[in-house]
Amino acid sequence: MPSQDPSPDEPLVVIKAVDNGPYQVKGPVRLVDHENNAYDLGPGRTRLLCRCGLSANKPLCDGSHARGGFAAAERADGAGAD
Repeated sequence: MPSQDPSPDEPLVVIKAVDNGPYQVKGPVRLVDHENNAYDLGPGRTRLLCRCGLSANKPLCDGSHARGGFAAAERADGAGAD
């Protein structure tokens, strides 16, 4: 069975901004909302976080961005990176 451990060059956590959609977060990571509800993601697990503000299931995405016409396709420019 293949190992779930990332290679030395692969980060443990990856956050991807999906064009016109949510943030895709790949673990291992713990997501905690304002009410201290925790969502633990094991290695290789993925959650989608709302970035449009329309989800009825915040902080998680429920697909409302598609129905609400959310549009965002920004690209990272490296500003602020260490």
